[in-house]
Amino acid sequence: MYGYVRRGNSQPVWLFPFVVFVVLILSVLPLARLAEAGTAALLRGGAYELITDPALWRSTWYTVETAVYGTVISLLIGCLFAFLLTLTDIAGRGLLGFLFVLPMMIPPQVTALAWVQMSGPSSPFLKALHITLPLGSPQPLYSIGGIALLYGVQHAPLVYLALRASLMTLPRDGIEAARLAGASGLRVFCDIVLPLSMPGVIAGGAIAFVSSVGNFGIPAILGIPASIFTLSTLIFTKFSSFGPRTFGDIAVLSMMIAVISVVGLAVQGRALRGRDYRLIGLSGAPAALSLGRWQYLALPLVTSILFAMLVAPFLALVAGALVPAYGVPLSLKTASLHAFTEILFRQTATRTAFSNSLFLAGMTSMCLLAMTILVAYSLTKRRDVASRLIAGLIEIPYALPGIIVAVSFILVFAAPLPVLHVTLYGTIWIILLAYFSAYFAVSLKPVFSAFLQLDPALEEAARLSGAGFFRRLMDIILPLIAPAAGASVILVFLIACNELTVSALLWSAGTQTLGVTIYNLDDSGSSDLASAMSVLVVAMVVGLMLLLEFLGKRLPKGVLPWRS
Repeated sequence: MYGYVRRGNSQPVWLFPFVVFVVLILSVLPLARLAEAGTAALLRGGAYELITDPALWRSTWYTVETAVYGTVISLLIGCLFAFLLTLTDIAGRGLLGFLFVLPMMIPPQVTALAWVQMSGPSSPFLKALHITLPLGSPQPLYSIGGIALLYGVQHAPLVYLALRASLMTLPRDGIEAARLAGASGLRVFCDIVLPLSMPGVIAGGAIAFVSSVGNFGIPAILGIPASIFTLSTLIFTKFSSFGPRTFGDIAVLSMMIAVISVVGLAVQGRALRGRDYRLIGLSGAPAALSLGRWQYLALPLVTSILFAMLVAPFLALVAGALVPAYGVPLSLKTASLHAFTEILFRQTATRTAFSNSLFLAGMTSMCLLAMTILVAYSLTKRRDVASRLIAGLIEIPYALPGIIVAVSFILVFAAPLPVLHVTLYGTIWIILLAYFSAYFAVSLKPVFSAFLQLDPALEEAARLSGAGFFRRLMDIILPLIAPAAGASVILVFLIACNELTVSALLWSAGTQTLGVTIYNLDDSGSSDLASAMSVLVVAMVVGLMLLLEFLGKRLPKGVLPWRS
């Protein structure tokens, strides 16, 4: 029996080596290959021309500039919603929180396309409202400010979630004592809430900054038409004009993105250094402060922001999908479902994109679930340095920008596999492997949380009765973690189905995804078809989010971060 089960726990002896092998293939090997290619390019001197190119440093400046401005906007919006929805008695907090998180789940290229359809002199949406800019006016979003604004909108929910987690641990008794002593709500906020919430604010800002640095969809749609290239779009353009130095160049550019991201996280660590935020007392006050008469100002304010972030852009997408061409005003005479019938029934490329994305998302979510169940079981049984190292390595690809993950897998699989002599590059399988790496951490979190809440006595009793590992897994563990497993599948499916950044570099003819197709349609001038596909994608996102919300009551705490 002990040849099969490790002494001290119920883990089979083969399980942890299997976990190590999976992590090596999905995390360590691609990133090590990227570091090796970038270092080799620098040592050979082949990157000298790239490093001395003014366009590189201009792109680096644009990357940092838009990320910083976007982070500021994210902080302003995200902090406002976190404080109001977590610590006050504002009406409809649950619904408002759900709606505020939605932009994070909507693909960035869809967000950019919706805002383009909502603004500018040729906007069908504005023309339908009889609000038009002067003909010949430039599109205001094709600018540094436009990119930064949409970074702020896209990543404000990340700030909200990070700060909300911090606010839920505030000492309730300290707040109540201050109120009983006669302190006003504003005084409590300034003297207690704000200082103690700074870790969440700083963490949210760091996450928003790193996400902005690696964002591809927004600068691709808003920046490339205005010749504003960030490092992610510069990688894309260099890869599109493939040459003998392409691999070395994109490896160096990817390393620069990684360095900027690490610097952003280092600034976060520096900001938190030397501060002691240990709390004593009851925490988790769902509504510590009463708004009173301010309710009549706060509720219209947050609903107006949500309307500008969600409703108006979606209506603009619908308007853009119903008109025959961009610039035609929407009316009863011009409205048509032609774009929807075209992409669903006539366009081969769009039907292929739907099938590819559904296949990739389905395979990624199900295969990762099978792996993460084994990984979570192993990590919760060991609880040692090796398990913490493995958990950290799983997190790295998800924390890095998707463009870096894509470049890493290109470098690993550009050549035929040894022994097998099979080339994965240019096939749908390299995209699938990259998805495994990028979303491993997303799949693991809810399953790992469920394992931590399991009572080991049930499994131990079954083991002592002679039940094997897979028998215990099927009869005891899987039924208990089923809700978390379902959430894992839906979360990964939702993110992978709308992905663009990874597949933008990995797709080839016949392997295009929804994100790639939306970008290509918009880039080729078929804005009505791109809008129609985007409307369907948003509808799918909302449907899956509602399904997650329905499952929320049965899930472990923290699996759905927007729920209390």
